[in-house]
Amino acid sequence: MPGTDGPQLAAAKRLLDAAKDAGFAFVRIAPGPDGHLRGTRQTREWIDEVYIGGFTNSCTALRRRRSSLVVPNGQPVAVRVDGDAIEVLHTVVADWAP
Repeated sequence: MPGTDGPQLAAAKRLLDAAKDAGFAFVRIAPGPDGHLRGTRQTREWIDEVYIGGFTNSCTALRRRRSSLVVPNGQPVAVRVDGDAIEVLHTVVADWAP
């Protein structure tokens, strides 16, 4: 049906494409065409993860510093962002340089 994508959904889709262009690889972790997404990106300094659970809520991004040290329970989270899809995707695209 034409016109079902409002301006906010279109913006979120553009940000998702920008995140892919910035090196994130996304996989669907829930069934269905609108199922939850998990994106990951690893650089020399960072391990970044994005969880998109829905358009308006349940979205989180985590940034951990990479280290050659073995740390019990994994690396501590350096930055965490919670919010809607636009807020989380904008943060990882605009503020988290690879």
